[in-house]
Amino acid sequence: MKLVFAGTPEVAVPALDALLASGRHEVAAVVTRPDAPAGRGRRLVASPVAQRAEEAGIEVLKPARPRDEEFLARLREIAPDCCPVVAYGALLPKVALDIPARGWVNLHFSLLPAWRGAAPVQHSLMAGDQVTGASTFLIEEGLDSGPVYGVVTEDIRPTDTSGDLLTRLAFAGAGLLAATMDGIEDGTLQAVPQPVEGVTLAPKIQVEDAHVDFAAPALRVDRVVRGCTPAPGAWTVFRGERLKLIQVTPLPARSDLAPGELAVGKNNVYAGTGSYAVELLWVQPQGKKPMRAADWARGVRIAPGERLGA
Repeated sequence: MKLVFAGTPEVAVPALDALLASGRHEVAAVVTRPDAPAGRGRRLVASPVAQRAEEAGIEVLKPARPRDEEFLARLREIAPDCCPVVAYGALLPKVALDIPARGWVNLHFSLLPAWRGAAPVQHSLMAGDQVTGASTFLIEEGLDSGPVYGVVTEDIRPTDTSGDLLTRLAFAGAGLLAATMDGIEDGTLQAVPQPVEGVTLAPKIQVEDAHVDFAAPALRVDRVVRGCTPAPGAWTVFRGERLKLIQVTPLPARSDLAPGELAVGKNNVYAGTGSYAVELLWVQPQGKKPMRAADWARGVRIAPGERLGA
């Protein structure tokens, strides 16, 4: 088939690579979000997908909005059979959905109908799921509600962050998307409607969602930290300033600390929760680089009874 691939961030690059490597289909162009400011100089930088496409000598389309007539006209000229999508980052209007003969097929990082929305991996971790995966489905106008072509599953490990899990799913999902394109082309795959039961939503994680409540149980604290790492970053407050929490570990054997209360050992820092304590392993004070929690504690000289939180 002739394909136009749509995607933007680094997590979409493995899928583009898989389609390029398969040799079975022609990737005629790539659609991605416009260049965005990055770095201290805030200069405009092309998306990771755009950079990979340019390296491969593929035409790159960067519409400000996917309903722009210039973009739609070019898409009609290319006349793709199918448009595979991974984390493109913009809603596709019906006028665009109708152009490819076999539609737009999205790789979504959850086992649909669970976790429809922008942040499925973060929500899965924060909810304490033990298994997740990726799904390919035919895009329709509803939110991630189209019929499913295929899935792969992935166990969630006890120390996984959303970054760890998303990296694994990006590579597992790349193979799934390539296989889905093959199955659509040769007629061996038929999309199956999603069940009406089991629908959960995964809206974008806001900064306030990443605020760690130490009155919650230790497992909840751990899940929020892992689910919000690396972005947007779990955080609390210490002495009136934000403190980012990068890694903690629950300690069921210690339950003598009040929620948020800190205790410092020779090379350890503990914080109480609504159940038992967690050990702080890596933190990032406001305006500084990530550091081991023990080094941070030595620098700030935590007084007995001091707490994390408002």
